[in-house]
Amino acid sequence: MEGFSFVDIYATKGIEYLLTIAFLSGFLFFAVRFLFRVANAPPAPIEAREESVDWFRVPQGLFFHRGHGWLKREDADVVRLGMDDYARKLVGSVNAIDLPEVGTSLAQGETGWGFKVDGKTIPMLSPVGGRVIAVNAAVLSDPKLLSGDPFGEGWLLKVKPSKLSTDLKNLLSGDLARRWIEGAVESLRIESGATVGATIQDGGIPVDGIARALYGEEWIERVKEQFLTSG
Repeated sequence: MEGFSFVDIYATKGIEYLLTIAFLSGFLFFAVRFLFRVANAPPAPIEAREESVDWFRVPQGLFFHRGHGWLKREDADVVRLGMDDYARKLVGSVNAIDLPEVGTSLAQGETGWGFKVDGKTIPMLSPVGGRVIAVNAAVLSDPKLLSGDPFGEGWLLKVKPSKLSTDLKNLLSGDLARRWIEGAVESLRIESGATVGATIQDGGIPVDGIARALYGEEWIERVKEQFLTSG
C-alpha cells in the first residue's frame, strides 16, 4: 500500500498504548484517592434507635438495673437516672415522687428514690453510686411527665458517679437488656391467667397499673419484689 509502512503501524500502536497507560494511571490515582478518603472519613453519626419488647420500650444506649432503674451517660462525669418503661406500666399513675436532695450520696443497689401511690411509698434502687447534682423539678411538680415519657421528660436525677466503670459492669444494655425484659414479660403472661387475659395473652397494650389487675390487694408488695425492694 502506497504511503503506508510498518513504522506508521508501530507509531499508531504506540500512541494507543500510551493513551491506555495514561487512562489506567489516572483511574488508579483517583480510585486510590477515593478509597483513602473513605477509609479516613469520620464515621457517620448513628441515630438513637428505639426498640421495644412487646409493650415495653427498651431504648438503645441506656443501661438498666435489675431493679428497673435506667442510666444514661451524658458525659464523662455525669449520668442521668430514671424509672424504666416496664416499671412505669407496672405501677401506673403515681400521686407523688420522692427524690433525694442535691448533694445526697447514693450507692448502687440501695434505695435512690420512691413513688407514692394510694398513700404508700414504693422505693426503687439506684443503678449507680455517686453524688446527686440535679433533680427534675418538673416531674416533681407534675408526675404525669413520668407516665408520658420515662426516658425523656420523665427523668429523675443527675448524678456524678463515684466509680462508673465498676457500676456499669453490673448493669444490662443492648441484647442483654432485651432478653431480661423478655423474661419479665413472659412471667407476666404466665401470671395473667384469665384475669387480664384479653389484655396480655392477646398481645394488646396493657393498661397503666397492670400490677393492680394481676395481683389485687397485694400488688404493691409484688411490685416491690420486682423492684428488689421487698422486705
